[in-house]
Amino acid sequence: MEKQFKAQMEAEHKVISEKMKGIKYVIVIMSGKGGVGKTTVAINLATALAMYGLRVGVMDADIHGPNTPKMLGIKNYIPNVTESGIQPALGPLNMKVMSMGFLLPDPDTPVLWRGPLKMGAIKQFITDVNWGELEYLIVDLPPGTGDEPLSILQLIPNLTGVVIVTTPQDVALLDVRKSITMVKQMRVRLLGIVENMSGFVCPKCGEKVNIFGEGGGQKASREMGIPFLGSIPIDANITQDGDKGLPFVVQSAKSEAAKAFTQVTDNIRKQIEPGYKG
Repeated sequence: MEKQFKAQMEAEHKVISEKMKGIKYVIVIMSGKGGVGKTTVAINLATALAMYGLRVGVMDADIHGPNTPKMLGIKNYIPNVTESGIQPALGPLNMKVMSMGFLLPDPDTPVLWRGPLKMGAIKQFITDVNWGELEYLIVDLPPGTGDEPLSILQLIPNLTGVVIVTTPQDVALLDVRKSITMVKQMRVRLLGIVENMSGFVCPKCGEKVNIFGEGGGQKASREMGIPFLGSIPIDANITQDGDKGLPFVVQSAKSEAAKAFTQVTDNIRKQIEPGYKG
């Protein structure tokens, strides 16, 4: 049974490697639990990369919560199927985007699928979408350590690495440790931790208030022996821009939070791009 599974995975890897041969780096964004701003981080990291003039794709693999189309302002897109595969949507800065959200009749329609159907959809996003030539493909996973994250980590050969998003409070960090352990067991490279919602700076007096605690991401980074990529402060415009379908790092480029996203992006590139110094 084990030999059969291994042979099947090797065959799938061969097909996927051929399909994704034009993609230089594939980075997975995951979180131990929901509500930590994982998709917000994924979209703004992808946009920050595109702002450098890089060719970027975004795969929204969060089957039950496909928010990427709304946050990137992509409306009424129906994927076109050609001989070369499913054509992704074009988002801001010519980012290529594929999401379950494009396949639903309206945003209020729930995805009432069990495991095999979800796995089939994710596999199609990997094998059938015509991503073309990209420097970076950012994959936004559902939260947790269930079937979908496991399948993505197993299916994508030569995965560049995983970025884990958390918030400072201890409850979130309990789940982060599970995610880190899972990725290590899968023998996939951990690029590091991003601490989101890391304090709020009052726009009037400048005082910083640590609403969700302080330093939890750095603590987990030290304890688990993986890099700390940076902290993203709370900024009301992150939510407001996302609701309008406007990437925050473009709309609010001079803000401290946008600068933090850019620094996280640079810290990731320093790890994986030979000679990159930021």
